[in-house]
This record gives sequence, C-alpha cells and structure tokens, in this order.
Amino acid sequence: MDKMSSITPEDLADSRERFGAERVNAVAKNAVTSSGIRAAARRPEGVAANALGFDLEVTQGDRCNQERSGRCWMFASLNTMRYRVIKKYNLMTFELSQAYPLFWDKLEKSNWFLQNILDTLDEPLDGRLVSFLLADPIGDGGQWDMFRSLVKKYGVVPKEAMPETACSRNTRELDRYLTRYLRGAAKRLRQSHEAGVGTDDLLAMKKQMMDEVYHLLAVCLGEPPASFSVRLRDKDQKLALSGTFTPQEFFKTAVDMDVDAYVSLISAPTADKPFGHTYTVSRLGNVWEDHGVRYLNLPPAELKRVAIAQLKDDLPVWFGCDVAQSYLQDEGIMDTAALDVDALFGFPVEGCMDKAERLDYGESLMTHAMVLEGVRLDEKGEPTLWKVENSWGKDHGRDGFDTLSDAWFDEYVYQVVVDKKYLTEEERHTYETEEPTVLAPWDPMGSLA
Repeated sequence: MDKMSSITPEDLADSRERFGAERVNAVAKNAVTSSGIRAAARRPEGVAANALGFDLEVTQGDRCNQERSGRCWMFASLNTMRYRVIKKYNLMTFELSQAYPLFWDKLEKSNWFLQNILDTLDEPLDGRLVSFLLADPIGDGGQWDMFRSLVKKYGVVPKEAMPETACSRNTRELDRYLTRYLRGAAKRLRQSHEAGVGTDDLLAMKKQMMDEVYHLLAVCLGEPPASFSVRLRDKDQKLALSGTFTPQEFFKTAVDMDVDAYVSLISAPTADKPFGHTYTVSRLGNVWEDHGVRYLNLPPAELKRVAIAQLKDDLPVWFGCDVAQSYLQDEGIMDTAALDVDALFGFPVEGCMDKAERLDYGESLMTHAMVLEGVRLDEKGEPTLWKVENSWGKDHGRDGFDTLSDAWFDEYVYQVVVDKKYLTEEERHTYETEEPTVLAPWDPMGSLA
C-alpha cells in the first residue's frame, strides 16, 4: 500500500491526537455542531460596524419579492426603472410586472438556444460546447445587457397588467418541462441534420418549435398584454397618469430611460482579463438580433467611483455579486469582518485564495443581482458602507434591504451598471470603440445572476 497516497490508521490517530490536544478545538466543535458555522463565526464587532445611516440614499417604494424564482436580475433592473416612475409621478409606491419580462425572456432564450443548436450541428454531442448548451438552456438568471434587449423589444407593464402566477412565483416546474421540451427539440434538429435535411427545412422546424414554446409559456404564465389601461394616483391621491398604452409606449412615457446609455462594468482581476479592456462572452444572450453582452473591466475603485456618482444624481445602481460569501442572511449583512471562519477552524479556509484565484478555481462568480440605493462616506469622501435593495421581500434583512461593507465590495462585487456619462473620456472611448475579447461560454464572467 502507498502510505503517501492513502489515508492510513496512523494518519487518523495523529489527526485525532492533534485535534484533542487543543481546548479551543472542543469549544469550536461544540459551537458549530450546536449552531452552525456562520453563527459560530459571527463577530459582533463586525456586525456593529453595519449600523444604519447613509450620506447618499434614494428612497424606493415597498420591497419586492422574487419568491422561489431566479429572477433577481429582472427585479434589480425593474427596481431601477420603477424608481423613475415613483419619482416622476410622486407615487407612494409602484411595481412593474416581473412576470411580463419572464415570459419574453423564456421565449427569447428558447430561440437563442435552438439557434445555437443549429449553429453547432456538426459539433460532437458529447463535446464540451454542446454539453454546455444542453446543461441549462433557459435558466432563470440573466445579466443587465439581456434585460436591456428585452425592454427595447417588448417594453414594460405595471404589475396589475400581468400579475404573478404559480409558475412565475415558483419557476421550478416551468423550467423543468420547458428544458425537457427544448432538449427534445435539439435532438430532433440534430437527427434531422444527420438524415440530410437542409437548412431551410431545419429553420422551418424551429419555427414550429417556437410556436409550441409560446403555447407552453402562455399556459404557465398567461399571455402578455398587447395594450392595457393605467390609472396612477400620487401621494395626494390626485390622478397622475391615465390612459391606454402598449408596453413600449408605457416604457417611453412612464419610465423614460435611455437603456442604451447604460453600460456594464465588471471587475475581474484574473490574468486573462487585463483591466481597461472590453470583453464579451461567446453564445451568451437572449434576443438573437441584439447580439450578446459587452463589458469594460475595471478595478473595484472605479466601479465604486461611478456608482457614487450615479447615487449623487439620485439614481439607484444595478450590481451583481457573489451573495453567499461572508453573508449573515437573516441580519442582511455582507461583510468580510462580520465572520471569522478562519479563526474558528484555526487555519485559512476563506482566506486560502484571493479574488482572482477564486475566479480561476471555481470558488466564486456572480450569483445574484441587487440595487445599490445608498452609501456612507468617510471624511475623505471614500465609501465605507453600502445600502442594498434586495428582492427577497420586506421580511428579509432589515425591512427588506441589506448592507455591504466596502471591503466586501472589493472581494465579491463583480459588476455594476451605470450611465456611461459617469465614465472617464478614456473609459467611454474604450467601451464604445474597442473590439471586445471573446471569452469562452463557461468563463465565470458569463455567469447569470
């Protein structure tokens, strides 16, 4: 037996002896087995640093709840837009329909998937690319650029015009059956190609498949309205907006936001993505004719700079992060100083990799999108604490919002979306003119919030 390659009885005896020799190990064991790792690693001093009070703050309406769905990117996007409606018409609160973009996103993602299947008919079925495409064809997640594509094509509607359904509140069944259908459709397209069916006939097959996808979505979510009536009353109960609108007309009238002016900035310090350059991700998107995503990679300090500039103009900021890291979820606190997991175990666990290494080794990526709606600044004007609007309902965190420390921002915020007017002239020129480096479909910057 190779004693250096296997776990031997002697190894186990040594580990048992070393663990029992330190009293602190017994204390840690008792604490963790009773309450869990994060509760035992919780630092009250770190928690205390997250006391409320912000120098810049926008005030939203009632907190929204994505319930059992992965629509955080939609909620975050709509929350930046509903703020404009609340502000423009002096409303107490207002909510845009989240079921409406869900319908169109599933439809567009289905078309995107089938187009990619047609584009990879000669790729091996068990190769990495086709396996990747088949893994999660129409998941709930997305990115800002994908939401921008939806809004430009389909507009938005008030929540009352397309309310939630059982399948939008909990998308598990919808995703399961639509994914099964699409994988079956991919099989039929590939088998037809192998049998010699031509391109035009394959495209005709895909058109029929998309009609069936529409049917499935309409059964689960209802049909999106082509037009609807609106009556909004302000805080004084005066009629602020009324009429009949198409979704595109309502977006233009009520939201009045130039979505093309908003750009995605990422912060990925890996060797393959030098700062100051643009990137895109192969085969990532939803609306086929609107292409995919485009990023400018910058250090965290620059993401903070533009986020603060936009908050100063009384506008919230969409951002994407790895929400599960160093997170006290019940308290709504994201702070690297609020937990000390490494002290609990006695050796580096959280501290065993830096940000770039976490990305390279699959330990971290963007998992959730939310909205920055406030920031606390020190005497030099530098950020110390951020206020976050989440989409997990008013009972989460502190009345539905979280805080994140500036150190947490450095480590786990990967993307912000701001008006490009806040970029420097050089940054704006690079974003608009540089040919982006194409990243592999499985690159961590292609993850969906």
